Amino acid sequence: MSKKKYKVPMPVGNFFPVPNEILQLGLCSGEILVYTYLMYCEDRTTFQCHPSYRTIGKAIGMSQNTVAKHVAGLIEKRLIYAEPTTVQTRKGKRHNGNLLYTIRPIQDAVNYYNERLLLKLEAATEKQYIQKQLGAQKELHPDPFKEGGDCA
Repeated sequence: MSKKKYKVPMPVGNFFPVPNEILQLGLCSGEILVYTYLMYCEDRTTFQCHPSYRTIGKAIGMSQNTVAKHVAGLIEKRLIYAEPTTVQTRKGKRHNGNLLYTIRPIQDAVNYYNERLLLKLEAATEKQYIQKQLGAQKELHPDPFKEGGDCA
């Protein structure tokens, strides 16, 4: 029996890159899925696409409301921009169109994520320092109204 390794050929043109940093930004699975679909749809020269919530939802198996929630999360985490568009009918009426999504450079999102982590760390450090100071102050000045005091 021969032991040959089977190599699967990579299809040419049937794949798209997703940045590795996506997995390190604390995104939920739905946000990763929506972001991946937007990367799939984007124009590689303008980094823009305009699928509707319905189209995204059908493609990835989510409701329109869930897609909208995850899009809002991606905007908040600075992975994408979303701009409203308008459509003009043949009769001249203007209607709201799909959102125009622009995929932002991944480094912007990484920098924003790191800034948020640093702020959380600073807040936790300050809280810990204040608790330490309050503990030291209680040792120096015990509470006179505490039960078991020497007041009759």
